[in-house]
Amino acid sequence: MNTLNTLVLVAHVLIAASIIGLVMLQKGKGADAGAGFGAGASGTVFGARGSANFLSRSTAVAAALFFASSLGLAYLNRDVEVSNSLLDSAVTEELPADVVVMDSAADDADFELPALPDVEMMTQPESAGEAELELPPAPEAAQ
Repeated sequence: MNTLNTLVLVAHVLIAASIIGLVMLQKGKGADAGAGFGAGASGTVFGARGSANFLSRSTAVAAALFFASSLGLAYLNRDVEVSNSLLDSAVTEELPADVVVMDSAADDADFELPALPDVEMMTQPESAGEAELELPPAPEAAQ
């Protein structure tokens, strides 16, 4: 079934590319508008196009094939489960026996922090805080 799914998917992409190419090759309905106003080459500005030409019929056939391949892909992939989250597909690992996991409901009284060593606070010398700053003289205003 996987091979059939791949073949339909490849055909679907090729049909989509052919639709893009066929639409890009066709000229729009208003392409003769300029000729209608000045050159006289076109009988009507936005009138009937007459019978459908080869490109427009090919586009219609490709659109029908695209629709059919879309339905075929939906039918072939109807039983495929898709994970919406990375957590759904993550592999769960068991912790080694020597790892202790703390429970949030555990009593805080059972857990003691180690005592910190006494550290002597460093202070700034008294003479450094009393120093005065000498500012350069202000420039004289030009008159």
